[in-house]
Amino acid sequence: MPTHELPGADGADWHRMSPRRPGKHDGGGKHERKRVLGISAALACLGAMALVPADPAAERRPAFPTTIDLPAGFQPEGIAIGSPPVAYFGSRADGSIYRASLETGRGAILSPGPGTPSLGLEVDHRGRLFVAGGTGGDARVVDTGTGAVLANYQLATPPDTFVNDVVLTSTGAWFTDSRTPVLYHLPLGPDGALPPPAAVVPRPLTGDIVHQPEAINANGIVSTPDGTGLIIVQSVTGLLFRVDPAMGATQRVDLGAETVPGGDGLLLHGSTLYVVQNRLNAIAVVALGHAGATGTVVRRVTDPRFDVPTTVAAFGDQLYLPNARFTTPPAPTTPYNAVAVDRPRPHSVR
Repeated sequence: MPTHELPGADGADWHRMSPRRPGKHDGGGKHERKRVLGISAALACLGAMALVPADPAAERRPAFPTTIDLPAGFQPEGIAIGSPPVAYFGSRADGSIYRASLETGRGAILSPGPGTPSLGLEVDHRGRLFVAGGTGGDARVVDTGTGAVLANYQLATPPDTFVNDVVLTSTGAWFTDSRTPVLYHLPLGPDGALPPPAAVVPRPLTGDIVHQPEAINANGIVSTPDGTGLIIVQSVTGLLFRVDPAMGATQRVDLGAETVPGGDGLLLHGSTLYVVQNRLNAIAVVALGHAGATGTVVRRVTDPRFDVPTTVAAFGDQLYLPNARFTTPPAPTTPYNAVAVDRPRPHSVR
């Protein structure tokens, strides 16, 4: 996997072993022959052991493809991963949802789009895909088995809206709007029942965040590690903010002197936050405090196959990122794909 850390990032620690000093000669030929025979036997055992795989199941397990081709002209933006494993991609061109097997890389259109974008995606354990509708100012819920649209929600009125991303919490779905300083809360019933359209709650953002007109503001969104709040990234400033979901009050996440310019999709794994910096072709790896009020950018990861990735989802030890190719003029024949890279191990995040 040709994944690299950017210059200046912390590297792995390497340890050199000093050569062992030779032992004293015991002076006895018979004892020396026994010692040689013993060493030979031990080496033979080691050789035999080397033929036995440490994990036979792992040896039989086929490797998943690290590149997934998407339809020409698709213009991918969001990604979500469900079981068995399957990835779902949203098109910013017409809003279609593409479903692909991570095992084979093959896929097909699951749900035709409404003609407006499908951006951030999140899938729940009931097989429902929550879709942020971009310039349509809406959200919808798609059945991942049939592709049927289960519900539609008009969150805001175009053109002053850009519903960009979504996260599911214990209280329901939360959507960001990059053009308006507000989050939209879609409360779910105790059994996960989808609410009526009138149940959507706009939550204006106050506090530390300063909205920038005509720019991409609130973008990616995740829960805090302790589950009590939300974290959003403001793309135009490269700042992270912790949001109180009850009040909408924002507090800037203290990253020291660091920022994450071009921050787009977010992924939380334990207390590690992955921030996709789209036009920098990088993933910032942030070690967050438990409440999400502080964090440290411990490294940035890049890959030569990145072509303006927008967001990220995980399966096993892999991170999957769709290449939006914002710097390539889109055409019906323009090729698009998603790529997989190794997820940085928790012990490597210092």
